[in-house]
Amino acid sequence: MKWWHYSLGICLLIGGVISLFASGSPDGLEKVAEENGFVEKAEESTVELMPDYTVPVVGSETVSASLAGIIGVLVIFSVAYGAGTLFRGAE
Repeated sequence: MKWWHYSLGICLLIGGVISLFASGSPDGLEKVAEENGFVEKAEESTVELMPDYTVPVVGSETVSASLAGIIGVLVIFSVAYGAGTLFRGAE
């Protein structure tokens, strides 16, 4: 196995576990919007793949949050791997 296989496995484990400890409090931008009274002007997105960092089709909140972390790691890995492959060929 290559080194990145182990790295990806560790990242998936971390993404699946650490995501369980994510705060339910609003993020910085949302908090500022609440404090300054313009949060009600926000419009809902027409596309929400993982609203509030959960997977909507999963019933369990714990499993949903963990799965969202794992999916996030896989998406970022895929983008980074794809960019690396693309730029390596551009030499």
